[in-house]
Amino acid sequence: MRRFFDDRQAGHAPAVELHNGAFVPYAEHSGRLAAIRAAIGPTVTPRDHGEAPILAVHPEPYVAFLKRAHADWRAAGREGDAAGYAWPVARRRALDLARIDAKLGLYSYDGSTPIAEGTWDAAYWSAQTALSALGAVLTGDTAAFALCRPPGHHAGADYLGGYCYLNSAAIAAEAATAAGRRVAILDVDYHHGNGTQDIFYARGDVFFASIHADPRTDYPFFWGHADERGEGAGRGGTLNLPLPQGTGWTAYEPALDQALAAIADFGADLLIVSYGADTYADDPISFFTLQTPNYTAMARRIAAAGLPTMIVMEGGYAVEALGANVEAFLSGF
Repeated sequence: MRRFFDDRQAGHAPAVELHNGAFVPYAEHSGRLAAIRAAIGPTVTPRDHGEAPILAVHPEPYVAFLKRAHADWRAAGREGDAAGYAWPVARRRALDLARIDAKLGLYSYDGSTPIAEGTWDAAYWSAQTALSALGAVLTGDTAAFALCRPPGHHAGADYLGGYCYLNSAAIAAEAATAAGRRVAILDVDYHHGNGTQDIFYARGDVFFASIHADPRTDYPFFWGHADERGEGAGRGGTLNLPLPQGTGWTAYEPALDQALAAIADFGADLLIVSYGADTYADDPISFFTLQTPNYTAMARRIAAAGLPTMIVMEGGYAVEALGANVEAFLSGF
């Protein structure tokens, strides 16, 4: 299996995040990359596919905002990383507000996803990494791995959140669909991929299945409930399988089988896996109890579906075990 990665993805380096009124170290840091790369061996540098595949998912005003946000924040006399603090919950309407603080509220849904100086470049090359791994699968590889960072599955078409800025899995899915493939996305991160769901929720040409922590108790709270099944042309094209905190492999495995059966029923001929290793028992911000060997078993069940598979890296924050958990998953293919 070819593994794709670009060094520029390490340039996204927010210093801190705000949590319960205190500044704490940022969980999604570049040390995650070092841990994974040390475990998975040589990687392939992705090809630059340009902005067109990104703009097929993310509208131009949002992309322009991502490019300019940090510079605009500094131009406004602010220090540190750009981060939102006000969101238009009531009487939301289209307003042409030039101030960067307002734009951060317009294009984000949480305050834990700051934009640093290198964020755009890292997110751009994360998307290019996913597109290059997709290219390998489209041209005959059985499976390919995109070491994407920052992650992407919480990013919607025109908003950031959950450490995510561009939705690499969705960008790859859109490109695969444009290439004539019938695509399913399987999200096995601990947290629901609300951005991916939102992008395809009203469409019938991409199936989205997610196994994740019950949003009644875990982030992102407002999305990922079992009754969310899609709407309009996308009705029935979303499957959410929320599981309680403390879930281990014995309870996880039947949910995975259910998701794979639904993907088979959809008739997918290409699978994109949003893989998060934050389902690991010792992850510092998550509460499932999977162990390293379980990731190999998980991957073998996915591989048994017999679909060309592109894997996109999402979360996973137990850095000391992260490399082993990623390699265990990849070895199952």
